[in-house]
Amino acid sequence: MTRSITSRPALVQQFALIVGVTFLLVGLLGFIPGITTDYDSMTFAGHESGAQLFGIFGVSVLHNIVHLLFGVAGIALSRTASTARAFLIGGGVVYLVLWLYGLLIDKAGDANFVPVNSADDWLHFVLGVGMIALGFVGARAAERTRTGATASRGR
Repeated sequence: MTRSITSRPALVQQFALIVGVTFLLVGLLGFIPGITTDYDSMTFAGHESGAQLFGIFGVSVLHNIVHLLFGVAGIALSRTASTARAFLIGGGVVYLVLWLYGLLIDKAGDANFVPVNSADDWLHFVLGVGMIALGFVGARAAERTRTGATASRGR
């Protein structure tokens, strides 16, 4: 009698997939007039872009493309537990750096090329902390599952 074992993706992989799909969705929504207010004032890049996703978060074509690419990366890297963990923790660090960057730059200056506003800054902080937490929690759950399976095989 042969049993087939179907394994579910590790929790960290599921987290990375959810984060990736969310970024992909946000990137797409940034190109939809109405969901993005002042859509006609969107520029490719720079602080002159007056478009705002949900009327809150400053966006530009470049900003939306970055979200799309980040989403594709999250989906692709969710295939293994180790790459999913790297995406979540590495991406979280990137978002914390973006948070600091946003706090330090002059929002009306050329350094604000993405562009970001204060709402983006604090969202970047939450994303950074959240992604790092998901990376560690998901990896820890995968490790517990792996050590539990090893211990049960030894019985």
